[in-house]
Amino acid sequence: MNTDLSTQIMQMNSNKLQNSVQIAVFKKAHEMQQDLVNTLIQVSQSAPPPGQGIRVDKTA
Repeated sequence: MNTDLSTQIMQMNSNKLQNSVQIAVFKKAHEMQQDLVNTLIQVSQSAPPPGQGIRVDKTA
């Protein structure tokens, strides 16, 4: 009986740890995606450097 109970407790602790790790990884991935999106938004909203976009270079 004690063996079964201790095995169940160990299994529950293992599952708890695994879930915590999965949540932490998911949160970190989400943060990284948000950082990428924010960077892309900042770049797309910034004005082009002076002299760029004034005329079309047809030889390019």
